[in-house]
Amino acid sequence: MADTQLQDKVSTGAPRRRFDPWLVGAAVFFVAAAALSAAPALKAGPTTLAGLLLLLGVAGVAVLGLVAIRGSALSGGDADQAEGFIEALGEPAALAAADGRVLAANAPWREVMGEQRRLPKGVAGSSLFAALVQARKGEMADGVLSAGGIDYTAKVSRLAGGRLLIRLLPIIVAEPVVEDASPAPVAERAAPPPSSLDAFAGASPFGAALLEGLEPFTSRVLETNPALTTMTGAKAGVLFGDLIDAGSRAEAETRLNEGRAGPYEVRLARDPARIAHLYLYRAEGRLVAYMIDVSEQKQIELQLAQAQKMQAIGQLAGGVAHDFNNLLTAIQLRLDELLHRHPVGDPSYEGLNEIRQTGVRAADLVRKLLAFSRKQTVQREVLDLGELISEFEVLLRRLLREDVKLITDYGRDLPQVRADKSQLETAVMNLAVNARDAVRAAKGGGVVRIRTARLTRDEAIQLGFPAADGDTAFIEVSDDGPGIPPDVMGKIFDPFFTTKPVGEGTGLGLATVYGIVKQSDGWIHVHSRPNEGAAFRIFLPVYEAPAGAVAVQAVAEPAKPRAARDLSGAGRILFVEDEDAVRSVAARLLRARGYEVLEAADGEEALIIAEENAGTIDLLISDVIMPGIDGPTLLKKARGYLGTAPVMFISGYAEAEFSDLLEGETGVTFLPKPIDIKTLAERVKQQLQAA
Repeated sequence: MADTQLQDKVSTGAPRRRFDPWLVGAAVFFVAAAALSAAPALKAGPTTLAGLLLLLGVAGVAVLGLVAIRGSALSGGDADQAEGFIEALGEPAALAAADGRVLAANAPWREVMGEQRRLPKGVAGSSLFAALVQARKGEMADGVLSAGGIDYTAKVSRLAGGRLLIRLLPIIVAEPVVEDASPAPVAERAAPPPSSLDAFAGASPFGAALLEGLEPFTSRVLETNPALTTMTGAKAGVLFGDLIDAGSRAEAETRLNEGRAGPYEVRLARDPARIAHLYLYRAEGRLVAYMIDVSEQKQIELQLAQAQKMQAIGQLAGGVAHDFNNLLTAIQLRLDELLHRHPVGDPSYEGLNEIRQTGVRAADLVRKLLAFSRKQTVQREVLDLGELISEFEVLLRRLLREDVKLITDYGRDLPQVRADKSQLETAVMNLAVNARDAVRAAKGGGVVRIRTARLTRDEAIQLGFPAADGDTAFIEVSDDGPGIPPDVMGKIFDPFFTTKPVGEGTGLGLATVYGIVKQSDGWIHVHSRPNEGAAFRIFLPVYEAPAGAVAVQAVAEPAKPRAARDLSGAGRILFVEDEDAVRSVAARLLRARGYEVLEAADGEEALIIAEENAGTIDLLISDVIMPGIDGPTLLKKARGYLGTAPVMFISGYAEAEFSDLLEGETGVTFLPKPIDIKTLAERVKQQLQAA
C-alpha cells in the first residue's frame, strides 16, 4: 500500500493532485442548479429590481459554493502532503494507523523494515505498541523497534485524522574512552628537595606522606599527616608499600612501570575493604604521596551498578516469562484435550501425565521469574502479621527437620499489612530453608529464629531501612551459621546464583524473595558477619484501615461463588487472543463443554464481532497485551455492545500492570497464565452464574 501511494509523486518529490470524479460531479450539478434558479429572473427581465436582486443572490451563492468545493478538493490532498513530507525525511519514517497497519513509508524505512504492511509484533516491537497507545493520546512517545539485529529508537507522534508518524533513529552506543598513556606517572617539578610536609598538606583532610626515595613502594616514610595516620596507621620509618594491600600494590606497580598516569586505585593493608586513590608528586630526590579515601564513593557506585543490573535482568526475565507463559498455556490446553481422549488405563496416559507434571514444574519456574521481575499477579489482602507467621509455623517446623531448632519471637502490638498471603509465606519459607541449609552444612544443625515486630522510624533506620517513614512492619529470619562471605554478599539476590552444590539449588530462592518484597512495596536488608550467622530483615508498610472501610467492603463485595463441579454450561463467549495456538485450543475445549465461542485474533476483529452481535454476548474473554487495540482499550470501546456482560482478562503480566486502565469498570476479573481447561471452565461458569 505504501509503494502504491508513493508512486503518485512527481519527479520533484511534490505530491500530484489526484482527479476526484465526485467533486467534479458536485461542481457541475451545483452550477446547473444555480443556472436553473436564475432562469425565472432572466425570463422576468433583469431590469426589474426583484430580478436584479435575485440574480445577484444566485451569483453570490454560486461563488461561495465553488470556493467550498475547491477547499474540499485541496483538503483531500492532505494525505499526499503527509506522504510527501515523510519521503523528504532522511531517516526511516512511516505513517501508521492506530492498529499497526503501515499506510505509507519512505525509502529508508523500506530498506530497514522491508515491505512489511504491519508493524512487527512480539519482542521486536513490544515497546513500540506501548508508544503507539501513548501517542494516540496526543503525547510524543518513544519506543524501541528491532530490525535486522539493530535496535532503533522509534519516535511516535500523532497527525491529523488519527494517523501516527513514526521516525527511527539508531541507538548510539558510546565508544569506550582509551586512556592516554602519554602523561608521566608522577608530576615533575624543578624544586629543591622538601625536608617536611608543608602546612597545607599537614592540615588537609586527605592523607599525605613524604617519602625519601623516588620508588614509592620501596621508599620509607619520613613524615605523615594526621589524616594518613588515621587512615593507614602509618608512622615515620615504615615502608610505604607495606601500607597497601599486596594485590593492589602489584597492580599499581605495573601501571607505574608502564608509564600510566595516576591516580592509582589501591586497597589498604590495614583494612582491604577500604579503597583509596593514590597520587604521587615528584620533587628533587623525594616523593610526596597523597591518598584519598574513596570507599563510600565506590560502595555507592557498586550499589548503583547492582541496581541497574537487577533492573535489566528483571526486565529480561519478565519478557521471557510472558512469552513462555503463552507457550505453556498452549501446551497445557493441548494436554488437557489429549488426556480427555486417553483417560486412566490408556497406554498413553502415563506418558501424557509425565509431560503434564513437567509443564507444572516449568510454570512454577515462570512464576519465580515473574516474582523476581515484580510482574507476578498478586491478590492483596489485609493480613495480621502475628497470625500469618503462627499459622505458617507448623509447616516450617516440618521443613526444618529435627536437627534444626525453630524459635519464633512475636513482638507486641503487631501491625496489619496489605500483601499477597501466599507470596509472603513463600518469601519466609525460602529464607527459613536457606538458613536451615546454612547451619546444617556448617555444623550439622543449629537454630533458626523468626522475629516479628512493629518498629518506629528510628528503629527501622537503625536496623537497615534508611527510607523508613513512620511505623514499619518487621519480619526477620536469622540463623547461627557461618554467615555470608563478603565476596558473595553482592551477588546473593542475583537470579541463578547459588553457593550450593550442583543439583541442590536453582539459585532463584533469594531472587524470588527480593521480587516479592519489592512488589509488596517493602525493603529487604541483609546483616551478616563471619561466624555470627546471617539475618534477613523484611520491612513492610503498615496498613491502616480507613474509618468505615470494613462496613463498606462488606456491602460492596458479594460472596464469591463456589468452584463449579459440573464444568459444562451454555452461553455465547467472545474469546480474543492474538496467540493462535492458545485461542484455537481453548475455544475448541469450551465448545466441547456446551458454550458457543466467537473467536477474534486481535482487538479490531473483536470490536467488529461485538458490534455484529450486540446484546447477545454473555462473556468477554480477552488477552491484555495485544498489537493494535489492547484488552482494556477494547473493553472501553466495546462496552456499549456488551451491556452488563462480565469480562475476564487473561495475561502473563501482573494485574497491577494494567489495573489503572480499568478505572470505572465493573464485572472485570483476571486469570493469570498459564491456564488449564479445568481452571478456565470453572471461572467461565462462575462468571456466567454470577451475572
